[in-house]
Amino acid sequence: MSLFRLKFILKPYLPHLALSMLNLLGLTALSLYVPRVIRQVIDDGIIPVNIDVIIRSALILLGLGLLTAALVGAQRFISEWIGGHIGYDIRNKLYDHIQHLSFSYHDHTKTGQLISRCIEDTRAVQNFIGGSVVEIIQLVFLLIGALAIMFSANWQLTLIAILPIIPMIFMTFDFGKRITALFFHVDHMLGELSARLQENVSGVQVVRAFARENHEIERFDETNRGYFQARIKVIGTWAKVMPTTDFLVTMCTILILWFGGNMVLTGELSVGELVAFNAYVLMLATPAQQLTWLVNAAGEASAGAKRVLEVLDTQPEIESPPGAVNPSTLRGEVEFRDVVLKYLDEKKDSLTNINLRVKPNQLIALIGTTGSGKSSLVNLIPRFYDVSEGAVLVDGVDVREYDLVGLRSQIGLVLQTSLLFSDSIRENIAYGRPDASEEEIIAAARAAQADEFIRSLPEGYDTVVGERGVTLSGGQRQRVAIARALLMDPRILVLDDSLSSVDTQTEQLIQQALDKLMEGRTTFVIAHRLSTVRRADLIVVMDRGRIVQTGTHEGLLAEGGLYKEIHDLQLIENKFAEDEEIVEKEKLEVRRTKDFG
Repeated sequence: MSLFRLKFILKPYLPHLALSMLNLLGLTALSLYVPRVIRQVIDDGIIPVNIDVIIRSALILLGLGLLTAALVGAQRFISEWIGGHIGYDIRNKLYDHIQHLSFSYHDHTKTGQLISRCIEDTRAVQNFIGGSVVEIIQLVFLLIGALAIMFSANWQLTLIAILPIIPMIFMTFDFGKRITALFFHVDHMLGELSARLQENVSGVQVVRAFARENHEIERFDETNRGYFQARIKVIGTWAKVMPTTDFLVTMCTILILWFGGNMVLTGELSVGELVAFNAYVLMLATPAQQLTWLVNAAGEASAGAKRVLEVLDTQPEIESPPGAVNPSTLRGEVEFRDVVLKYLDEKKDSLTNINLRVKPNQLIALIGTTGSGKSSLVNLIPRFYDVSEGAVLVDGVDVREYDLVGLRSQIGLVLQTSLLFSDSIRENIAYGRPDASEEEIIAAARAAQADEFIRSLPEGYDTVVGERGVTLSGGQRQRVAIARALLMDPRILVLDDSLSSVDTQTEQLIQQALDKLMEGRTTFVIAHRLSTVRRADLIVVMDRGRIVQTGTHEGLLAEGGLYKEIHDLQLIENKFAEDEEIVEKEKLEVRRTKDFG
């Protein structure tokens, strides 16, 4: 059972569990003692009309009630405290583990499913440990205590009384086997629902832009209906069991009254003993009936634990090796040696036979059509993915031998899509260096041509950007991301088409700053605009996962091939854009002439 595999979570709380067990023993003893007092009231107080016995018994019951209330309150607090801490620990452990899982895992896992496991599945485990487990343990204590008292009082009547309880227990365990699988499906559908919602909210601009609201509503309704039907199946299974258990509990009372009543009439039992005996039977029957509820909770918790463990059991594909090399300061030499890369579940290689050596402080421009493998190539340097064959070396050392944190802390990365966190601009820039001073943050922003627009915002550097930075324009997000990378002062800088979201004027300003900042560091620039790669020390042209050309701008133009084709195509596009701009200016001039003529 998956729940038992989470027992390591309980280790820090063993003293609290021991206290809870003692408290439960006390509650059980009080519960078992109450029927004895009732028997005494009936046999020694009510029947012989002894007021002193009745008063004394009433005071005893009052004291027992007050003590029980105190112990129940304490038990509730302890159980919820343990459950709350366990939920806290599981969520932290899950989050920590997810942070270290490889990129390939996140490529194939829906965000909504991970959110569901961190919240809903953890909640099911927490609620079970904080509530249902206590009730199950108390039920066991009551069963042992009540059966011992009943057998010592009248073993024949005990055997008769527990006959209906036996099939109830078997039914409950069978129900438990089926309900776990059903709840696993419910949790999976809830994860799908969460994934659908997360995807829709993230892509709300695309949905509105293409007027696909009704389509998305239908898709959500379909997933929501699947979750609803899974829940109904659980309820339907549970509804078939509950009426049967109710009937069996009634049968217990009927058997006690029939056979016990005859024993009272023959003098084998007193009225008080019969009432007390029935109370003990109800102590067995009612918890046995509640066992269905508890098994229901256990099934939900077991399904949740299974889904939690699916994540925790997934080992990161990329980790720092034992005795990892921790680089102090990299020189910035990068070599790709016979590299082949094939992503998980992909049929074709994304990179094939890549051989490239980059000297320290060189500016390398990667160019090629979409899907040619440019981003895949640079993602191997910080070891986001591992090569399928060959090796990637930094300063002559295979990246698989480096400490991941030490390696990545010296690589600055600006991606095509600049993700900013829902925090202040200051915190976003200082994300890679939380200890950076105010002056360093501002200097990085100035270098990325971001300082001016940041100061124009309502709260300047303290302005909180929206989720994923949506309150900023594409160019503004890109400049903040560049400032974030530059603040790290990396030895290797990777700009993955990082100027694609800025206008030509801003691009020129950023490029001027980057020209200075790229001095003394190895820089890889991925760009579609040839204007950003003309001055590169080496241009690498890629096509279908292979390097097809290398050289300088002038050399590659003279050589011909793919680079010249891309170059000529962009010249045509630029000329067309310039002609359109001239036409628009002429139209504007004509309108002005008419207005003032």
